Amino acid sequence: MSGTGLDTGHDVPRPLRTEESSATMTRVTEHLAGSPAGSPAGSPTGSPADSPAGSLADLLDERLAAADEQLRRHYPGDDGSRQPVHTVYVPADRCSAAVTRDWGRAALDLLDEHAPDAAALAGAVGLPADAVRDVHDRVREKLRREPVEDLRVDFEDGYGHRPDEEEDAAAADVAVALAGMARVEGRPPYLGIRFKSFEAPTRRRGLRTLDLVVGGLVAAGGLPEGFLLTLPKVTSVDQVAAMVEVCARMEQAYGLPVGRLRFEVQVETPQAVLAADGTATVARMIAASAGRCTGLHYGTFDYSAALGIAAAHQSLEHPAADHAKAVLQVAAAGTGVRVSDGSTNVVPVGGRAAVHGAWRLHARLVTRSLERGFYQGWDMHPGHLPTRYLATYAFFRGALPAAGARIRAYLERAEGEVMDEPATAQALAGAVLRGIDCGAVGEAEAAAATGVERHRLEVLARRRPPA
Repeated sequence: MSGTGLDTGHDVPRPLRTEESSATMTRVTEHLAGSPAGSPAGSPTGSPADSPAGSLADLLDERLAAADEQLRRHYPGDDGSRQPVHTVYVPADRCSAAVTRDWGRAALDLLDEHAPDAAALAGAVGLPADAVRDVHDRVREKLRREPVEDLRVDFEDGYGHRPDEEEDAAAADVAVALAGMARVEGRPPYLGIRFKSFEAPTRRRGLRTLDLVVGGLVAAGGLPEGFLLTLPKVTSVDQVAAMVEVCARMEQAYGLPVGRLRFEVQVETPQAVLAADGTATVARMIAASAGRCTGLHYGTFDYSAALGIAAAHQSLEHPAADHAKAVLQVAAAGTGVRVSDGSTNVVPVGGRAAVHGAWRLHARLVTRSLERGFYQGWDMHPGHLPTRYLATYAFFRGALPAAGARIRAYLERAEGEVMDEPATAQALAGAVLRGIDCGAVGEAEAAAATGVERHRLEVLARRRPPA
């Protein structure tokens, strides 16, 4: 318990007892007066070894050791791995080894039909023509080469409730599909499944599907690189702790390395943001995940509906959504856990006007998320891919010239219109690296703009090497 009587989920150093506090204050007073403990008052302290600072530092090292360890354990920082710009959800009964390539082709076909060149695309989405022209060819190449960065095969809302025999068969098929997908060129860097929640009515079904998919992948040769799980509709810290135990037991059962199974927490309920006692539940969820939680994914529509927001106003830019995501952002900062924005349910289908309207909305929402520090979102339809990459590429490429100049000035300690501090340099380098990772910026371009190679940017961004 904290001093306020609220459970923060973290250990709080105990206060000093009266006799300890008195002794500590005596030592501090003597040091500051120039009289180290056990020395006569007024004795000379001319050498650095006898200075108050050295003895006080030892005292503080001892006093703050527990707090230092807590900080290291709970806030390890980013692990240096690539964060995908989106997560694509595909219902389990529509998954195949070729599904991501199919999405890429569908996205290109939609562009060919409704915006065959850069000028038409700029008019459709409402972005500056120069910015669209700059990224147009890159976007099309991305859709051919790596159309999906993170795939989640959905056994939850997108799949629904089916007879057990049907879901069992689908789980077996998905394991085969993911194993095949992992072996082809252009595969998503991340892939996995979203199974049914740990709420009582769906708990057993979700566990069975998870077991069938993991077991099937192990039998097919092992879990693919970048394999992730999504735990949906989380309502309590206990569910996260239970997921940790499930992962550990499955690793043991299937001979997987400890820590191989990792998961995202899907924040779709008010209870996941704010607990009954007034604490931020999501912060305690991260602490309870024992380092297995990789991300917090905001669920736009379930969360909005749970707050009673009318369907017509449910959106990832609603003030209630902004509040929830701000809590997630603060809770995850420094922990190494990434935050993903949600989705839009307006899809680009129908006539040209409808497609252009959906594209314009999606491009604006993606840009809005990026401006607020949310570098990942959900995409629910192949038609969302063109505007996901268009807005993302335009954002990072547009930021490169100024970021490059500021990084150069920082490294050269040159004076300019903006005097950047180390934390700002870290953010600048991080943005350039995100642009490189997703394909918006080439490494040679980044080096020319910043004056340094990628490894130096990684040092500036304080990225730790991937585990």
